[in-house]
Amino acid sequence: MSPVTAVLPERDVAAAPLAPVTATMRAMFGTDDVPGLAPGLLVHDEFGWQPATALVGGALLPDFLRSAASRWGGTPHACAALAWKSYSYWTALPVVLGWASARRVPLLDPADVLIHFEDHRPLLTMGLRHSTTVAVLPGDPLALAGLPEVRVVADEAELLRALRASLLDTHLAPMVAAIQAEVRIGARTLLGSVASGIAHGILRAADALPGSSVETIETLLGALDLADLVELVPGPNGEPTVQRRTCCLAFTLPKPKICQGCCVRQT
Repeated sequence: MSPVTAVLPERDVAAAPLAPVTATMRAMFGTDDVPGLAPGLLVHDEFGWQPATALVGGALLPDFLRSAASRWGGTPHACAALAWKSYSYWTALPVVLGWASARRVPLLDPADVLIHFEDHRPLLTMGLRHSTTVAVLPGDPLALAGLPEVRVVADEAELLRALRASLLDTHLAPMVAAIQAEVRIGARTLLGSVASGIAHGILRAADALPGSSVETIETLLGALDLADLVELVPGPNGEPTVQRRTCCLAFTLPKPKICQGCCVRQT
């Protein structure tokens, strides 16, 4: 059992499927009020929120891209790449932290992910419906709780397959296609941000997670077939850092930015 679930009484774990995720994020950011996410991840009042199907299906995507263009003032494809970088990071984070902290994976069907543009600090805010399904292993206390939002899978291999199916195949990959219908940008560029975001998220949360962060990143990226898009290299003090093999295009903005680990080097 991971450190996150070990401190929770079994009755509380069964009553709060996302408790390991929110506890890890609290350790990661020092607060539950994180720009870009609903407090505690769950949306308690859905008024003003829209399901992510509106983005994945394309209906709300032009508004999303216009917001990005207004925020960054770059070319359409650069602003789309940065909007995607933000969206995919916050969408993937609860999934990968759930797997890494407790082998408890929220399955992010686009209909269960809610978004709004009301908070102007982030580009958009994301939250989850209470009905969001959480996949768990047979040994998890949730497996015996009889909760309708819990799906019990056979083993870790099946859990990773469920993670991939919901996060990538059903959610992020169709959104990549929707973005490409609006602007000219390569899938590899966009998926590179997914790989980078997952790796950065795990490294930032490393102190709150069990096991090796490097092995965790390798397992997750391998399951998603994204391992070739980033490389983990030693940082100044020997700690693992993320080196991208694609670029998020931030260097093309009117106020250029070279991200840490960018494949574009400053001259």
